[in-house]
Amino acid sequence: MVTLGASARRLLFACLVMALVSQMYVEAAEASESKSFGLQTNGIYRRLLQTIDCKAACTGRCKAASLNDRCLRACGTCCARCNCVPPGTYGNKQLCPCYANMKTRGNKPKCP
Repeated sequence: MVTLGASARRLLFACLVMALVSQMYVEAAEASESKSFGLQTNGIYRRLLQTIDCKAACTGRCKAASLNDRCLRACGTCCARCNCVPPGTYGNKQLCPCYANMKTRGNKPKCP
């Protein structure tokens, strides 16, 4: 039988606690995933579990824009970062908080 010193026991305990906390976070993310019905939940696990087709989503979002190429470029950037694009051609940004909160350097809304 091997006996551990006090510092080794503390290190082992800290690793165990970190593993349990990370497992709780994963389970919470999966639980919120099932409740979100496809809405953005601002978590990295969301991005790993499901990705959307940004090109198709942004084409639909920008189809009524007067400057279509600019709209597609900005929407594509926002979609890649947030993995979410609001439905429709205008508004509905409350459904994608990450998309709605992105700002340009001039502090203007980045995403169309």
